[in-house]
Amino acid sequence: MIRVWYSLYDRLLQRRALEVAFAKVRRAAGAPGIDGQRVTDFEANLGEELNRLAHELQSKTYRPLPVRRVTIPKPGGGERHLGIPAVRDRVVQQALLNVLQPIFDPTFHPSSYGYRPGRSCQQAVSKATLFLRKYERQWVVDMDLSKCFDRLDHGLILAAVKRRVTDGSVLNLIRLFLESGVMVDGQWQPTEVGSPQGGVISPLIANIYLDAFDQEMKRRGHRIVRYADDILILCKSESAAHHALAVATSYLEGPLLLTVNVEKTHVTHAARGVKFLGVEIGTRWIRIQRKKVAAFKEKVKRITRRSSPVNLVKVIRDLNPVLRGFANYFRMANCRGEFDRLMSWIRRRLRAKQLALWKKPSRLHRRLRQLGYRGDFPKMHMRRWRNSRSPQSSFAIPNGWLTEQGLFDLSTVETGVLPQVT
Repeated sequence: MIRVWYSLYDRLLQRRALEVAFAKVRRAAGAPGIDGQRVTDFEANLGEELNRLAHELQSKTYRPLPVRRVTIPKPGGGERHLGIPAVRDRVVQQALLNVLQPIFDPTFHPSSYGYRPGRSCQQAVSKATLFLRKYERQWVVDMDLSKCFDRLDHGLILAAVKRRVTDGSVLNLIRLFLESGVMVDGQWQPTEVGSPQGGVISPLIANIYLDAFDQEMKRRGHRIVRYADDILILCKSESAAHHALAVATSYLEGPLLLTVNVEKTHVTHAARGVKFLGVEIGTRWIRIQRKKVAAFKEKVKRITRRSSPVNLVKVIRDLNPVLRGFANYFRMANCRGEFDRLMSWIRRRLRAKQLALWKKPSRLHRRLRQLGYRGDFPKMHMRRWRNSRSPQSSFAIPNGWLTEQGLFDLSTVETGVLPQVT
């Protein structure tokens, strides 16, 4: 029996609830909303700001500001619209999220992994791998939804929340967030559908909305793995996969009023590789998608530009978080060779950077003599890429020296590591 909650709004009025919410907003940082107020500005007058929010919530005079529209390019082409709420609105959304998440999350489909506490992309990949290999569901429907967050129907959102939470004040607060509008080029535009991607509470709203799809597929006996709007349906035959695609499309575009991207949605077999969350999953392997490797290399190139005057120690310090993030995420793949090749290339980038900083061959030769090398050293162009692989540069800037400067080594990371799931 599903428990229904009748009175929750008073939990938002407690000063401690707002303080806990702000602490999470502060850790997340983020850009300011349309009012230009930064998290640090809000914190400078924290007591006054929280008292004002508590009073507005108590008196039911709280009104969220419109979100600030930010457009970012999508890796595969096109654009994604983000909505950045004001800091004060992020605090209220976080407080509301803290109340609602423990109510809804335990009832979500077990194969839903996006934006849920204690769940991760790696677990989603592990679950898909389990279905592919152990249960031999190797025909896969790879579904893509067009602008999912932008097309969530407000009436369906509120109806889904109301099945578990009947507190009218909480429902009205959610409605206020959904209908607050968006500022585009200084002009207010209404938001009649959608939940702004970038809002604190939007991921929970999307999960509540899409859980109806998850449960319908479960009721029909289909095995799915979903991370936000990335959906895999795993089947035992090609005909079953095409049937599942038809069923899923009918439900998503019918009762849920969403749009399936027919150009990106397709049926594939695991032998050809299933692209999911940045990796390709095969029957016996997992590898990093080439576009993810290319994007990583672009980040490294920006940090290690030879034209920049930044010294190598600072470059390594800036580079390490990028290397750690990439390694920690993609260690789930069978990528030992890929990590080794990338590390060799990164060291070469750093050698090229140091040669450019030295500018003159005499500086390089002085370094070699300091290290105990003797003889006549040929002159070379210090800014040519090919010279970064010369014996002179390798002797002057050995791997061990780069390690001593604190360079994180991808090649030391254990790969092929997937979390256990059931």
